[in-house]
Amino acid sequence: MTQAVAGFSGQGFSLRGEKDRFVLPPEMRNPIAEASDERVLCVGKHDSWPCLVGFGSDRIARFDEILAQQQEEARQNGDKFDRAIRSGRLWSFKRHSFDASGRFVLNPSSVKLGKIEDKLYFHGVGDVITIWNPDILMGLGDDFDFFKIYCEQEMAEAAAKGRGK
Repeated sequence: MTQAVAGFSGQGFSLRGEKDRFVLPPEMRNPIAEASDERVLCVGKHDSWPCLVGFGSDRIARFDEILAQQQEEARQNGDKFDRAIRSGRLWSFKRHSFDASGRFVLNPSSVKLGKIEDKLYFHGVGDVITIWNPDILMGLGDDFDFFKIYCEQEMAEAAAKGRGK
């Protein structure tokens, strides 16, 4: 039975593995699979940050609500809001199937949009998972320090595991 995801939290790191696959962290993959009744990670471009966003297909049903909320916030702030452009951005995502272990291949358009190379950093931020190229993340300003600190920790832990093999 489909249930609403309470929110994504936590962090994870993945190197591109054999067959070009990355691995979605368990604390993120399980809620997506449970809420969506399928193992599909939807991936799109973040509106303002240089990263991708991931979510389960259950979020699609909320797109009209999300658009209405954003339009109201823009109105209250006196900002311009182009609903057609925003809708186009919201609906421009790719579906990525993942196996029970979280392995998935990132679509070429997602790779290009996220400037992804050989590693991914995942960071849950509530209703979506941000998906970063760690090299791009590390080049951002002080506003992103908390992301960078967690990313460094995840990369160090992955490197330590790799040395232990």
